[in-house]
Amino acid sequence: MKQIFKKISAWATLVALIAFGVGCATVEPYQKGNLSDYTMRSDRDELASVMNSHIQFSREASTGGEGVGGGGCGCN
Repeated sequence: MKQIFKKISAWATLVALIAFGVGCATVEPYQKGNLSDYTMRSDRDELASVMNSHIQFSREASTGGEGVGGGGCGCN
């Protein structure tokens, strides 16, 4: 029983390593132009960004918004 379990776990590990290894790829210089295109940007819709920011602020009200914390002159 232990022998079968060792074989199955060895094969599963090998398959997992191959699957993860296939997913690794480098971006060629001529492909970087496609990745920097306007349609690939996550913030291309300004209204959606503002709405997501508002929703995040409403959910996480105790942590504050996206602004810089603090204020005043900094004197102690």
